[in-house]
Amino acid sequence: QVQLVESGGGLVQAGGSLRLSCEASRTIMFRDNSMGWYRQAPGKQRELVAVINNGGSTNYGDSVKGRFTISGDSARNTVHLQMNSLEPEDTAVYYCKAELFRTTYWGQGTQVTVSS
Repeated sequence: QVQLVESGGGLVQAGGSLRLSCEASRTIMFRDNSMGWYRQAPGKQRELVAVINNGGSTNYGDSVKGRFTISGDSARNTVHLQMNSLEPEDTAVYYCKAELFRTTYWGQGTQVTVSS
């Protein structure tokens, strides 16, 4: 079992920045495993924000490309999401996701609210 603990959410004005972090209870980033962020706004489906794998390859949702950056740490159990130029449309609950040996784990989510 893997526990994921998210931090860094909050309220920010449009154009501002936030940094989210997700720490796993064990090393994730090795072999074919990955960690990433998804988000879900009220009344909408959960969508990809960004994901990073052990080799450092990244993938971003179209709506955040050029504004958000995902990174991992050397301990291979934490990922960060730097969010810049935030827009009201970025308001959502952000969930950390880990893929470990093809088993998916989710964090409890952290609220990000962007005011106009």
